[in-house]
Amino acid sequence: MKLFLIMFVILFGFSYDKAYGKGSLDIDIKLKALNKPALKTIKSQDGDIIDCIDIYKQHAFDHPALKNHKIQMKPSIEFGEKKTNKIPNNGSSEQITSQIWSKSGDCPDGTIPVRRVSREDIRRASSPSQFGRKSPHRYNYLDNALHQRKGKFNFTAAKRNHSGPIFRSEAFIVALGFNFVGAKSDINVWSPPRVQPSDYSSAQTWLLGGVSSDKFESIEAGWMVNPGVFGDYRTRLFISWTKDGYKTTGCINLLCSGFVQTTKSFALGAVIEPVSSSSRTQYIITISVFLDPNTGNWWMPSGNNVLGYWPGTLFNSLKHSATAVQWGGEVHSPNILKKPHTVTSMGSGQWANYLYGEACYHTNLRIKDYSMQLKYPKYLNEYTDESNCYTTKLHRKTYMSEPRFYFGGPGRNRYCP
Repeated sequence: MKLFLIMFVILFGFSYDKAYGKGSLDIDIKLKALNKPALKTIKSQDGDIIDCIDIYKQHAFDHPALKNHKIQMKPSIEFGEKKTNKIPNNGSSEQITSQIWSKSGDCPDGTIPVRRVSREDIRRASSPSQFGRKSPHRYNYLDNALHQRKGKFNFTAAKRNHSGPIFRSEAFIVALGFNFVGAKSDINVWSPPRVQPSDYSSAQTWLLGGVSSDKFESIEAGWMVNPGVFGDYRTRLFISWTKDGYKTTGCINLLCSGFVQTTKSFALGAVIEPVSSSSRTQYIITISVFLDPNTGNWWMPSGNNVLGYWPGTLFNSLKHSATAVQWGGEVHSPNILKKPHTVTSMGSGQWANYLYGEACYHTNLRIKDYSMQLKYPKYLNEYTDESNCYTTKLHRKTYMSEPRFYFGGPGRNRYCP
């Protein structure tokens, strides 16, 4: 009988792959892990399908470190967020407080909204195991960041000491020299032009930990356009994390287990609209990440909503604090630092020195260290991997005054062939 069952499984697997293509079984396994049974399904106007999943049966709890995790429904402390409504220059901006799918319905209490993943989504990845994952990266400056005072050192030289292939081009400012337990900013939302099918473009905040440049720990959040993952060129809310420089851990949104979602109002990976346009209203989202010192969990509040948290058990160094905070943007492409360079743009696609109404920006930047005071960062370093492709501009009225940061660029151009 056992022999018969073994032969049946082998023959079934062979005929299944023959009928549906190599890797179909792996895709089915991945789909089953990601698409949990829904208590309610919402068909969004933008084409997304949103499943309302039992909050206690979400994908997060498939992670081995969360096997016996007791869900924390809200932070144990107030994070001290206050809306400042400070806007660069005299332009107008508007906070985005909902997503398109919510116009078609809402999820019941006790559930979370999760964007359904399709077979076609996974097929676009190099393999089901790589779906939604970022490529390995390194931040050489982290090797020395803990030993610096207020971030005053040759950051550019430290950052450029790369080894191995590079698939990311970044433009950001970084705060160093403290133990950070929180950070936030307002980011204006754009639809960056010319994003290529194999690329993605993001505007985001990073909180980094660890003292190893190639095994850094990272929590990230912002907006991105990622046709490889989402199958379109729309701007979407995203988060990401890793424990080892994206070598083997972490992913975008809920495409691997880890992040615990608690809100029923926002869906990670869902479309953000409207987006900003040149010389018109700038639409912004507030990205915040704060450590709950009583639990070691990193929470992501946004306005009046709290999206959820990264459990402290996912990390080592980030259990206690972050070593660095970055604000800026990122382009991922196989055509970084090559000729011809990718035409994928960053931010709005305009240079940073175009400033308000034209360039992408982070404003109302805040950090929290162990003084537990929410304040703007005084000591900042600017960095860009490819200054002829993507630029930065740190704007302050006076030395050490409140920063506003602009970044972005067109990618390939006459100076970035």
